[in-house]
Amino acid sequence: MRLRRGDEHRTLRAFAIIIAIVCVVMIFQLYATLVVVSALVQIAFFLAIAFALFLFWRERRGEIALWPARAQWTFYGGSLVILTNLGLYFGARLFAAHPLKINGLTGVAWLLVFPLCGFAVWRTWRDQHTYY
Repeated sequence: MRLRRGDEHRTLRAFAIIIAIVCVVMIFQLYATLVVVSALVQIAFFLAIAFALFLFWRERRGEIALWPARAQWTFYGGSLVILTNLGLYFGARLFAAHPLKINGLTGVAWLLVFPLCGFAVWRTWRDQHTYY
């Protein structure tokens, strides 16, 4: 199989595109535009996570409705805490006068929310799908 011209160095071409974008930003001093684009990407990332969770819920809501109340509260509570944690972080970065400082013990607590809630959601899901 013969490679077409230009297919050999895809990584080099990608880095050249990145360097070209950086040069355009620096030459035309588009730093404010870069900040706006960064904010839009952060909003899009948060909305993508929320939408993926919504699709996951919508596909399986009938099955989840059959679970015991405690399992439902754990599953929905863990998911809601994760979304709230991300929402506070992105919301404070984008809309607050003073961004949320996530460092030290605050950073450790913020980061621990994800594995703890994720484990609770996963464990609940697994318990409801384990048949003895």
